[in-house]
Amino acid sequence: MLRLVAAVVALAVAPSATAGTGFHSSIRPVPASVVKEMKKHGFLHSNCPVAVSQLRVLTVTTRGFDRHNHTSQAVVNESAAPGLSKAFHQLYRLHFPIRHMQLIQMYGPKSAIPKDNDVSGAFDCRQAVPSPCVGGNGTGSWSMHAYGLAIDINPLENPYVGCGQSRDPATRPYFNRSRHRPGMVTGRVVSAFALAGWGWGGSWAGSTKDYMHFSSNGH
Repeated sequence: MLRLVAAVVALAVAPSATAGTGFHSSIRPVPASVVKEMKKHGFLHSNCPVAVSQLRVLTVTTRGFDRHNHTSQAVVNESAAPGLSKAFHQLYRLHFPIRHMQLIQMYGPKSAIPKDNDVSGAFDCRQAVPSPCVGGNGTGSWSMHAYGLAIDINPLENPYVGCGQSRDPATRPYFNRSRHRPGMVTGRVVSAFALAGWGWGGSWAGSTKDYMHFSSNGH
């Protein structure tokens, strides 16, 4: 079954970049096969605030933690795709590593999710997640992810924190942002997304910070 899903999701992949060939990007409609998987695993619903026709598969070359080039993908809003391509080009120039960013890892079955759960992803038709200070699973309002106008980068290294806690205990070693380690968002990464006009959840006022989160309106 996993092989079948992987083959389906691979339909969205552009020609892969190999080590030494430099940065490549493409913007394409979301294939019907991928839409089917998104619906099957709860990422797309009939009442979503955007239509599938407004979404695109953004394919970009990224640096991995293994220091090699990888072909990575995210489903984003069509309006945001060109700007995000520029942002990821800058991340590539910075040699900023991204752990996992494949559609199969985001939208496939649980068996396809890496054990570290460190998957970068964008579109997800869901409510905004409350601060760890508050608890609960939803706020009653759409997340910017539900519009394809937000992306989370390396969630393990860049946790969503509030009141000194996180929803994922594995992220605790990364609460101290003064101790930089690979994959942690830095000022240069924030500036890269600023090229797309996007803001960073790590700059929110108060004790709640979403260090993984970038969005078109900063929320």
